[in-house]
Amino acid sequence: MNQPLARILVIDDEPQIHRFLGPALEAAGYHHRRADNGTQGLREIAQWSPDVVILDLGLPDMDGKDVLTRARAFYEGPILILSARDKEGEKIEAFESGANDYVEKPFGIGELLARIKVALRPRTVAQPAATKVRFGDVEVDLDMRYVTRNGEAVHLPPKEYALLTRLVSGHGKVLTHKELLVAVWGVAHTEDTQYLRVAIGQLRQKLEVDPATPSHIVTEPGIGYRLKREG
Repeated sequence: MNQPLARILVIDDEPQIHRFLGPALEAAGYHHRRADNGTQGLREIAQWSPDVVILDLGLPDMDGKDVLTRARAFYEGPILILSARDKEGEKIEAFESGANDYVEKPFGIGELLARIKVALRPRTVAQPAATKVRFGDVEVDLDMRYVTRNGEAVHLPPKEYALLTRLVSGHGKVLTHKELLVAVWGVAHTEDTQYLRVAIGQLRQKLEVDPATPSHIVTEPGIGYRLKREG
């Protein structure tokens, strides 16, 4: 029995993008539709339920980030941003609004198809959250709110512990500065990155073998931090 074709919706107002992408998507074995503005795109998402949405940010009737925000109210599938906007701030805003990936124009069709393939990979079924998490010689007991290193208790003030558990809950994904600041200090502190830098530094001093070259609490320059459990 043949597998149904994956449905790809391309929301972009540039006719040449559709002329270029349409045949490439068909040749790769995908069923695709086009939308030339945000209003049409949102309607297609709601009615057609695509497997992947490719979304341009520069649309004629609304900003693509508004489309992204509205879509995330009812659509859980992958959304790939395809845009000529290459500023770091634009990318961060897109990810914070729910984008899964960001491809800059001009782009290679091979790269885009590879990213679509990744987006279509089956998602793992959620397992019950682990109550104990280990990385290196550190163990975090989420039920008991207890942290040990080499079996010895590590004292963490409330903000440092909250920051650590938020990193743990990211499962290795990059968490932006804004996400972490809101989660730990609240919405009034979204610009207070110094708070975050200090707390990250304290965690590294207490939990890393070499705080100067951390192997677990890793910086993603200009974006945020993530927790690497391996290595």
